[in-house]
Amino acid sequence: MIYNEINLWKKLGNDKVDVIIATPPCQGMSVANHKKKVDEINRNSLIVQSVEMIKQIQPRFFIFENVSAFWKTGCVYNDKVISIGEMITNQLSNNYAIEHKVLNFKNYGSNSSRTRTLVIGVDKNESSYISTFELFPSFQKEKTLKEVIGDLKELKWAEYDPDDFYHSFRTYPIHMKEWIKDLKENESAFDNLLDSKKPHKIINGKIVINKSKNGDKYKRQSFEKVGPCIHTRSDQLASQNTIHPNQNRVFSIRELMKLMTIPFEFKWLNLSLEELNKLTQEQKQKLSKKEELNIRQSIGEAVPTEIFRQIAFNIKRYLLQKKMTNKELEHLIKVNKLDNLNNLIEFINNNKKDICFSSLVRIIESANSFKEQHAAFFTPAILLNHIYSVLPEINKKEINVLEPSAGAGSFLNLIFKKYEQIEKINLYVVDINSNNIEILKLLFNKDNVPNNVEIHFINSDYLTTDFNIKFDLIIGNPPFGKLSSTELKKYTQHNSYSQTLTNVVGLFLEKSINNSDNVSFIVPKNFLSIKEFSQTRLKLKDLISSIIDFSETGFKDVLIETINLTTCITKQNKVLIKSIVKNIEIYQDRNYIFDDKLPYWVIYRNHFFDDVSSKLIFDVFSVFRDRQITNKYLENSSGVNKIRVLKSRNINDTGTEIVNLKDYDSYIDKSIAKNLAVFDYLDNDNVYLTPNMTYKPRLLKKQKGYITNGSIAILKNKSDYKITQKQLEYISSKEFRDFYTIARNYQTRSLNIDNLSVFWFGINKEI
Repeated sequence: MIYNEINLWKKLGNDKVDVIIATPPCQGMSVANHKKKVDEINRNSLIVQSVEMIKQIQPRFFIFENVSAFWKTGCVYNDKVISIGEMITNQLSNNYAIEHKVLNFKNYGSNSSRTRTLVIGVDKNESSYISTFELFPSFQKEKTLKEVIGDLKELKWAEYDPDDFYHSFRTYPIHMKEWIKDLKENESAFDNLLDSKKPHKIINGKIVINKSKNGDKYKRQSFEKVGPCIHTRSDQLASQNTIHPNQNRVFSIRELMKLMTIPFEFKWLNLSLEELNKLTQEQKQKLSKKEELNIRQSIGEAVPTEIFRQIAFNIKRYLLQKKMTNKELEHLIKVNKLDNLNNLIEFINNNKKDICFSSLVRIIESANSFKEQHAAFFTPAILLNHIYSVLPEINKKEINVLEPSAGAGSFLNLIFKKYEQIEKINLYVVDINSNNIEILKLLFNKDNVPNNVEIHFINSDYLTTDFNIKFDLIIGNPPFGKLSSTELKKYTQHNSYSQTLTNVVGLFLEKSINNSDNVSFIVPKNFLSIKEFSQTRLKLKDLISSIIDFSETGFKDVLIETINLTTCITKQNKVLIKSIVKNIEIYQDRNYIFDDKLPYWVIYRNHFFDDVSSKLIFDVFSVFRDRQITNKYLENSSGVNKIRVLKSRNINDTGTEIVNLKDYDSYIDKSIAKNLAVFDYLDNDNVYLTPNMTYKPRLLKKQKGYITNGSIAILKNKSDYKITQKQLEYISSKEFRDFYTIARNYQTRSLNIDNLSVFWFGINKEI
């Protein structure tokens, strides 16, 4: 039936289902259910059917709502019991950006305390433009019960409000009134001193007190507190938190509706409210007897209307806004001459409500003629989504946050949302480009900034600016790029940095960890392994809380691998390691992956890696690689006074022989070669060769009579070990190659063999 309906709408021109909402039965997960059965895991597996429907229908967005334990609870998938969260991630994360949050809805627009898990998924085609966290409901101040229902009419026994049929309650055996009539707010009938006034039965003439498992049965609520969680049996005194604060009854349907933010005009029955109010008392009672339980159960099963209203509003607003491709952006910038600041400002003023924020930021940063100079690039929404999920919780009333390289403000909405519950956020927004600051002031004026945020816009170079503030969080996407000696000298006058640093991102990191309790930066992935960052890694070792590996997916315009590093003032033994490309999410022991015995951080280290390591003798070779030989020196033909130049593809897959390749083999004039460092190896047959940028390592014993270009690394045995042919061949084995990919942190572009990574070319002592 569902698929038929979808096909009908397709015929009418609807290209795709926008949203699927699933709230499968929660009894197997709920802490409120005291009657769970052994087969509840199978019952929980109804969520699997929901996931399968999402896979088939492929909506733009999906939403799951369920109890707080939902994400970690078990379900049956492919005859195995796994957590629901793991199942959802495994099945949907290739096509969706997914975020789950446990929220008490009382802080997000509901008028009752209702802690639930919300899961929102955004199709990958959309997640380039919007992050999942942007769709969640907004934090709001909770309301007391008195604020919500205090204005409703006081009801007498069996009374219906003459103006509101739904403001009535189900009566109960009159003897129970003695149990609750003297209760004060927050007291339970089980708190009564006399057993005769406690909930009980008479068995063989003796009082037998009823059981109270939760401590919230027969409990009078408080007007000064938030309304309680509404359950399906809200008609019973014996159910949880059902008794009115100052009347001897359960909550009326109208009161429940207000607590669950169900619109006043919602029509439960075929009759209008006016028609219901005109019924006689007898007719009302008869109708209530037939319908009341069903209505109350529906309310107890419901998601507060305001929660889904906000999510729907956020999705609709996004869908109505224009999203732009790179080609459209380039055309727009060219036609409207947006590289001119005045034109750009006018364009933003005229279009900021009609173009989605992500596209607007891309327009601004693409029009920025200084972005190459400052090595600054647009941060995609999907990266922000992953970073949002690992940011630390900060339990303070007031916090100081810094974005040190703000660009067009990609991170600001993330900050607003992540810390929306904080009473005051002092946000310092810094950028070296004055044009960016002017645009940021336009984008984030008082109409677009939450009331709890005070923004300080600062046009300056972060590395030369003293704030005299201890920040709670410094976050952003700092520039990448080598600094000149003049620039380095300028920056080192202001702060003390590791002597090996030449990349500006390293300076940003080191300054930030000294100025903030928590730091979250996007940095090049080679930070994990290259020598330049060795001292910086030591400084961060005890602070890292998570590493997100974006590989090459982070920035479409830039051929670079990136990661996100997040540090936390609260030291944790475990570090979250997350690979977006490989769909890996694991917690690793800090000392295990940052082991001082290893040349650098190995974040995916595992038992297989350790097993192979136990066979190997490491740190056997030193490395030389000559990048002086460029194509301008090379020729395709041999001849007198020509020397062959071996390149990576000339070494076969197993490293056992040199391969001749037509239109690939190269030669160099001997007179030129003599002036190159690699010439010293012309007749050296006591070294070994390996292709440089590859996950297929192999070792070839060099022969006399040729040299190599930079695509081949030359390894020199610096040990006393004699290396056998079998040990050489082991380097090209599947086992070693699998080991090597882990040792290189699954890098794809940062695979140069340098003085640190050559460590891994070990001798197998078992051969």
